[in-house]
Parts: sequence; C-alpha cells; structure tokens
Amino acid sequence: MTKIKICGLTRMADIAAVNAAKPDYIGFVFAESRRRVVPEQAAELRAALSPGIVPVGVFVNQPVAEILRLLRVGTISIAQLHGQESDADIRQIQRAGFPVIRAFRVQNAADTARALQSPADFLLLDSGSGGTGQVFDWSLLPKIDRPWFLAGGLSPENVVEAAKTLHPWGMDVSSGAETDGKKDLAKIEAIIRRIRNV
Repeated sequence: MTKIKICGLTRMADIAAVNAAKPDYIGFVFAESRRRVVPEQAAELRAALSPGIVPVGVFVNQPVAEILRLLRVGTISIAQLHGQESDADIRQIQRAGFPVIRAFRVQNAADTARALQSPADFLLLDSGSGGTGQVFDWSLLPKIDRPWFLAGGLSPENVVEAAKTLHPWGMDVSSGAETDGKKDLAKIEAIIRRIRNV
C-alpha cells in the first residue's frame, strides 16, 4: 500500500488533523519556508503526535550535527535533505542509526538517473525546492525499484491518477493539503482515503 506523508505541519490543529486522518509520515520543515518551525515548536508538536505516525525533519544545508541532535532527542525519526548535502553527510546520519530521505528536483531524465545513485534510504522526487504546488513531467520517471516518494503539486484531485500511473512507494503532500495556507482536515482525509482506495 502506498505510504502517505503530510508535510509542513506548524500548529497543534495540524497535529489534531493528522492524528484523526492517520497518514504514515508527517513533516516538520526546519528550513526557510512559510512552514518553518523551530526545534522547540517541533518538539511540542511531536509530543502530541499519535504513536505510529513517523515524524520527518526537512532540512536545507543545515549542519549534520544539528540534524543528528533533533534525531537523537526524538523530535524527528527521519532526516529529509533538500540542499547540497553530500553522500558523506547522508552516510554520517545513517551510521548514527537514522534513515535519510534525499530530495531531487526532476527536470529531465538525467536528474532521475542521478537520484537513483544516491545512498539514501528513500528518494523524494519533486518539481522544485519543496512546497511549490507544481507538478513535474511524470513521464520522465522510469520504473524505480527502491523506496521513493512522489512530491510536487499533489492534491485530492490528482493523487489517484498519480498512484495508478506511477505506483510510487510513497506520496508527499504539502500545499495540496491546505486551504488559504493552512492544513485542511477535509483535504488531508480526502487525500488519504483516495490513495488507500486505489
């Protein structure tokens, strides 16, 4: 069954929504973004998260030591990297016992080929830097025989088509689960229901 990640949670109301809807993963954004949270805020949100929903931290070029601190204290369980982090950075996090999601922007077939060489535990294939709401050209994706998340412009309107066309291991939704820039329980529930009914 396709895994579901709802990214960019910032409020206790967002936590209540995902606790009700039960995605597999949620994301806290620690990089510059309108969805950015600080570590103390993320820790409070994490404490209210239902067991069984895995918290992921989203980073762009932050020091590995800072990422590891958040992993070790349990604020997050997985690191998701969107910057120019190296394979050595990925391996350093993995050696500490934590999984890594590596994000790649897909603009041509070479981008996908490069992504497939990553030592990360999971790939995330996106249209841009994250949270842009833009869909990329799905025809650029070959069959991928490793765990990967599809991201970029996913919404209640297109998640069924994405699941049936691409069969991703997981789907990562951010802006498509929002109304007026805030997470929307009805949209989150619709996304999860439609993906799980495929």
